[in-house]
Amino acid sequence: MSSFIRDHAMHGRLRMRVACLLAGASVAIAMPAAAQDAAMLERLEALEARFQQLETENAQLRAQVDALQDNAVQGDIAANENGAFALSAPGASAAGADTPAATAQDGIPGGTVVAANTSASRGPVDTVTEVDDPREMQVAGSENFVGTNPTYAYRILDHAENVNTKPLIQLAALQEGELSDRVTLSGQVTAIANYQWTDTDDKFGYLMRHPTSANQLGDHVSEVVLHSASLAVTARVAPRVTAFAEFLYDPQQSFGQGTITALTRNQVQLRRGWVMYGDLDALPVYALLGKMDVPFGLNDTVSPFTNSTNWHAFAGLAYGAQAGFVSGGLHVRGMLIQGGSQFRAANNPVLGSSVPSRANNFAVDGRYTVDLGGEGNAVMVGASYQHGTAYCQGYPVFHFNPCADNNPGVAAYGRLTYGPVTLLGEYATTTDEWAGTAVPIPTNPLSQFSAVKAESFTLGGRVGFGEEVASAQRRAFALSAEFSKFISGEDGAPWERQNQIVLGGSWFPMANVNLFGEFVHVDGFVPLNFLSGGNFPDGSTWSEQGVDTNVILAGAQVAF
Repeated sequence: MSSFIRDHAMHGRLRMRVACLLAGASVAIAMPAAAQDAAMLERLEALEARFQQLETENAQLRAQVDALQDNAVQGDIAANENGAFALSAPGASAAGADTPAATAQDGIPGGTVVAANTSASRGPVDTVTEVDDPREMQVAGSENFVGTNPTYAYRILDHAENVNTKPLIQLAALQEGELSDRVTLSGQVTAIANYQWTDTDDKFGYLMRHPTSANQLGDHVSEVVLHSASLAVTARVAPRVTAFAEFLYDPQQSFGQGTITALTRNQVQLRRGWVMYGDLDALPVYALLGKMDVPFGLNDTVSPFTNSTNWHAFAGLAYGAQAGFVSGGLHVRGMLIQGGSQFRAANNPVLGSSVPSRANNFAVDGRYTVDLGGEGNAVMVGASYQHGTAYCQGYPVFHFNPCADNNPGVAAYGRLTYGPVTLLGEYATTTDEWAGTAVPIPTNPLSQFSAVKAESFTLGGRVGFGEEVASAQRRAFALSAEFSKFISGEDGAPWERQNQIVLGGSWFPMANVNLFGEFVHVDGFVPLNFLSGGNFPDGSTWSEQGVDTNVILAGAQVAF
């Protein structure tokens, strides 16, 4: 712009010179006899004076243009030196913000907002921008176009806690200013090493990997593996509209055939994804549509890595639409679930099939949190109902098979957080017997066992110590113990139950890094597929109550 003004001024000055010369020449040619006339001389002198005045004005204009251009260049240099290349200061985006009442019920470790009243809860926000493209800094409502927040990344991608409340985690992060960028990139990697041994060849009851002989042979196994990795994008699409997508790689828990190195198990899937409308600063309600966790039960664990049997038995993942209401200590959610057999723990038949061609399943959940005084001290209780659980199949049981009818489920749960101590308990059951837990063949000796309801319960506790950290365990170090049980058969049946005990220790050197170790004991071997038989010609089952499995495990879960 400045060069344009300068060139325009120079061209004007040249045009004025030419005009003056032409005027003088025309006068001289037209009236040669009057060259000595006094009047003509006065005119020429006036023209010369005018020309000199224009020269002066043009020189002043050029000096002004040059000065403006110099100031603009110096301003650009100063901007680059003083902050265009700088990273955001840790916690600067929302320092000093108080926890809004809308999420007060989740302001406890393991809840939606963990230590939300402290600046440490926000963690560092590393912004990523290209300074040579100023359009990236002009997105309304955003500090930058793309950014990261490791503390938020750990909470939104953690598999152990806040399992089915990720949308509320996201809304609370928006409230706290943790998602100030237009797009927030997140990721996590979990790597483990373990040693397992069993008293029965080829039967390992540990459920953090699928218990099949394709991957576990003999009476002891050892692993040094990548358990999972995920990448996620959180985008502020418009006022009150957020989009989220999580891509997961998990060969150890994949349903693919073959070993953990087979291509069929080494796939990347869209684990979760939704478009959500909500701003808890403006409204106490939110709604989302996509692929998400079913709001049924708690399904959390105090263990640093291993999920409880409640999670393995009842934690659902499905297509659907969810709406929630958050006010004070109350959080109520409802979800319309796509019918048929969904990804995990949701199955409602459609015309006697497992084809998901109708949205005919649903779940509702309500929880209430009471503040006990002091930062983060609270007790939370909740209950859930799901119209169609996974336990509706007849004999023989196999994942995703169609059901003759739905089998509803109910759950009750609670969590107490007081100081560095966290206690949780949960119970879930189907309302009807699970038909597949009985063998309908009179000549089969296993037909003596009647069908039962599918049940699971969990009891766990954790104590933290050391410096405060913005993690679910609140302290840098924690020790935990948890017992959980899955009941899937009548007393004495080979598939009667599977018990799990986990003793854990974890260290958070920072809010997005968890270094952990566990000892796990599993009593019983009850794979869900063919748990009551049907996969062997003689009608027997591979389930066995006498199998004991032990695991020593260490690993790291990091987020970025």
